[in-house]
Amino acid sequence: MEMLVSLSPIILMFVIFYFLLIRPQQKRQKQVREMQSDLQKGDDIVTIGGLHAKVHALDEGTVVLITNDGAKLTYDRSAIREVKQG
Repeated sequence: MEMLVSLSPIILMFVIFYFLLIRPQQKRQKQVREMQSDLQKGDDIVTIGGLHAKVHALDEGTVVLITNDGAKLTYDRSAIREVKQG
């Protein structure tokens, strides 16, 4: 019993650490994976490098983007940061 009382602050610290850091990060990663898998042709997107473009074609692991000046670029799906609304 005395051992449990002496370990309770460490256990409490791990529980707080899980709910404040690990769990929110896992939720965010799940949202990003869903967004990247739900990409569709014609979506306006922003890459992790800041490129604003439109999805021209999709493959299993890559995305072909078309910019405003007509350049076609191929990126990994994981390089897509967000889909712009509107």
